[in-house]
Amino acid sequence: MSRALENQRTYALVGTGGSGKTSLAEMLLFQSGAVSRMGKIEDGTSCLDYEPEEVKRRGSIQPAFATFSWNKNRHFLADIPGDNNFIGDINYLLAGVDAAVFVVDAVDGVRPLTRKLWNAVKNAGLPAMVFINKTDRDRADFDMAFAGLSDILGIKPVLLYSPVGQQENFRGVADVLAGKALLFGENGSVTEADIPADMADDIQALRETMVENIAESDEELMEKYLEEGELTDEEIHAALRKGVLKGELIPVAAGSALENKGGAQVLDLIQSLFPSPLDRAAWLDEEDNERVSSPDGPVSAFVIKTLADPFAGQLSILRILSGTLKPDTTLYNPAREENERVGTPLCLVGKEQTPCKEALEPGAVIAVAKLKNTRTGDTLCEEKTPFALARPHMPPTLITYALAPQEKGDEDKVYAAVHKLLDEDITLRLNRDEETGDILLSGMGQMHIETAVERARRRYKADIVLKTPKVPYRETIKGKAQVQGRHKKQSGGRGQFGDCWVEISPQERGAGYTFEDAIVGGSIPRQYIPAVDKGVQEAAHRGYLAGYPMVDFKVRLYDGSYHTVDSSEMAFKIAGSLAFKKAMESCRPVLLEPVMLVSVSVPDEYMGDIIGDLSSRRGKVLGSDSTAGITEIKAHIPMNEIMRYAPDLRSMTGGQGVFTMEFDHYEEAPPHITEKVVAESQQAAA
Repeated sequence: MSRALENQRTYALVGTGGSGKTSLAEMLLFQSGAVSRMGKIEDGTSCLDYEPEEVKRRGSIQPAFATFSWNKNRHFLADIPGDNNFIGDINYLLAGVDAAVFVVDAVDGVRPLTRKLWNAVKNAGLPAMVFINKTDRDRADFDMAFAGLSDILGIKPVLLYSPVGQQENFRGVADVLAGKALLFGENGSVTEADIPADMADDIQALRETMVENIAESDEELMEKYLEEGELTDEEIHAALRKGVLKGELIPVAAGSALENKGGAQVLDLIQSLFPSPLDRAAWLDEEDNERVSSPDGPVSAFVIKTLADPFAGQLSILRILSGTLKPDTTLYNPAREENERVGTPLCLVGKEQTPCKEALEPGAVIAVAKLKNTRTGDTLCEEKTPFALARPHMPPTLITYALAPQEKGDEDKVYAAVHKLLDEDITLRLNRDEETGDILLSGMGQMHIETAVERARRRYKADIVLKTPKVPYRETIKGKAQVQGRHKKQSGGRGQFGDCWVEISPQERGAGYTFEDAIVGGSIPRQYIPAVDKGVQEAAHRGYLAGYPMVDFKVRLYDGSYHTVDSSEMAFKIAGSLAFKKAMESCRPVLLEPVMLVSVSVPDEYMGDIIGDLSSRRGKVLGSDSTAGITEIKAHIPMNEIMRYAPDLRSMTGGQGVFTMEFDHYEEAPPHITEKVVAESQQAAA
C-alpha cells in the first residue's frame, strides 16, 4: 500500500463563530509554507474568507478548502463556518473528511452552539482533537474552557500541550508527555526549555492523569500499567492513537492562532494521531452496501459542496471515496442517471486553484469545474460498478421571508436569480405560496437569508425587497348546521338548476375534510354528487372569516332535487358552494393559528430572561433541562410570535443562544388575534 496514502490526512476545522477557526487555518497554511503571509479576517486579507459578504461581516459564510504538505505529507483541510446561520450543511461537509480539529475559545469556553457542533462531529463518527485558542486574550481562562470539554461535552480530554502563562503572560506551551516547555518567539519560532518551576508539579500530575486515561483505553496496557506503574513513550503514543481513532480519547492543545503560536504542534498531532483514508470504515449506500476506502477499488467520489467561481463557473467539491481518479475521466451519476466528464481536477487553497495533473487517491478533496447536472450530495462513480453514498441528514429551516421585486413585474427575475443560489447552498428553500402568491425563501436564520439576497443582488443584478411572509392561518368551525344550497337561473333557453341539502359539522383537529354521500332514492343523480363535493371544497379553500382555507369539518349530503333539462354539474357545484357559505352563518367559524415546537439552548444565566420572553410571545413552556451550565428550554409558541426570533435571541444572549423549531399543530387563535387578522384581510380586499 502507498506510504504516501498512509500518511495523508483529511480533516475539518470545526468550532463556533469567533473561536478563531479561520485564523487557525491561516496559521496552519503559513506554518506549512502553503502561503507566504498570514491573512487576517479583521483586515479582509484571509485567503479562506474571500467572498465579498465574508469580508464585509468579517466571518465565514461558506466552507473553504486547502491542500498543502506538512513534512512531505499531503493534508486536505476544510474550514467549516461556525455561525448558526451557515452550518445547515455541516453533515455533508463532515461526510467528506476523516477527522476534525475542534476549536474552543479560551475566553468564552464551551457555548450552547459548541455542543451542537460537537454532536455533529460525534454523530459523524469522526476522531477529533481540541485546540483551545486565544489563550493570550484578556479574560482568557484555559482551565474553564478545558473543564467544559468534559463537564458539558462529555468527552475524555487528554491534555498534551498546556499553556505556559495566560492572557498577556502567555509565552509558550508545556509538552506534557515529553516534560519540556516550548517557548514561542517571532513568526512562530519555538525554543525548547525546562518546564517553569512553578508549573513542574502540575505538569507531572497532568502526565500521570494522561497516562492513566490512555491506559484505560486498552485492557492489556492497563494491566501492565497497574503491575509496573509506568509505560514507555512508544506504548503511550500507540495507545493514544488507538484511543483517538476509536473516538474514546480527545487530545487537547493550547495556543493563539492569530499570533501564530501553536501551529506546528497542532500539525504534528494531526500527523501522528489522525487516521489516514485507509483507516476509516467502509462507506455505505442507502441499502447499507459497502464501498471500501482503497485506491485499488472502483472510482467513486462524493460531492460535499458546490461553489460559484467568477471565472471557472460552478465548482463541485469532491471527496474521493475509493479508487484512483485520473484527469479527463468520464464518471456516472446514479442520482441523475447521466455521465459526467471530469476534466482536470483542481487543488484549492481558498480561491487559489492549481491543476492536479497526477492521479488522486481516496481522501483527496478536490474541485471539478463545469459538471453539467451534478449537485451537492450526488456521488460520481464508474458506470459498471455504481455506488451512491447515503445522503446525510439535513436540518429543517428556521425562518422564512417573502421576496418581492423593487419594480413590479420583475417577480420572475427575482425567482430566477435566487434559484441560481440553490445549487451552492442546499440549506436554502425556495418556493411560491399558492395561497398568497408570495415567493418564499427559507433558511437557517435572518443573516442567512439576508446574505443570500445580497449575493443575488451582486451577482445577478436583481433588486430584491425582503418582507415578512404571511402566516399560514387556517379556519374551522365549532358548530353544526343543516342548510339548503339552491341555485336556479333562467335567462332564456336552457336554464341552470341545482338543489342540495347538506349537514356540516366539526371534526377533530387534524382530521381534515370528509364528504359523505347519504343520498337515497335518487333525489340527486349520481353524476352530480361529486360536483356538490367540489363546490364545497372550492368555497372552503377560500375561507369565510379571513380568506384562509377551512379545515377539519365534515359535509353530509342527504337530500336535494334536480331538473331533467336544466340540471348540470356546474349548477350543483354552485349549489354546494352556496350551501357552504350559508352554513357558515350558523357554524361558528374560528381562526386557527400554527403553533411551533421551539427548543432554545442558552447559558444558565439567561434562562429567566428567555422564559420570560417566550411567555410574552404567548408561549407555553413545556419544560427545561440544565446540564453543566447550559439550559435547554422547550415551548409551544404561535408562529406569528416567533418568525423573527433569531435576531432577538442573538441580542438577548450576546450571540450565545441557539434554537430549533418545527411545526407542531394548529390551535384556536385568541379573539384579539382573530380580529386583527380579519381586519387585515378586509383591508387587503378593499
